[in-house]
Amino acid sequence: MRRRIAFSPEAETQLLDIFQYIAEAASPETAERFTASVVDFCEALQLFPERGTRRDDLRPGMRTVGFKRSVTIAVLIGQQTVTIIGVFYGGQDVEAVLGRED
Repeated sequence: MRRRIAFSPEAETQLLDIFQYIAEAASPETAERFTASVVDFCEALQLFPERGTRRDDLRPGMRTVGFKRSVTIAVLIGQQTVTIIGVFYGGQDVEAVLGRED
């Protein structure tokens, strides 16, 4: 069953930040290729979203999956939708950003 892919506003902002970082460090073309490949990878989660590692310790139902050894993608899987809740680049602290707020 295919699920719809949705990006949270935070994930969209993180993708834009990654684009800007790479565009400044390398080139806009390189940044476009890399961020497009991240989006393509996320879109592929519609067929098999249960990849990666369960992280119920951070949020119930959350999973994280690595991409090209430099990006960690955090997702919540619903019956019809996979929501990309975070796109973390270069070792950003996923736990600090997505940890439970008790």
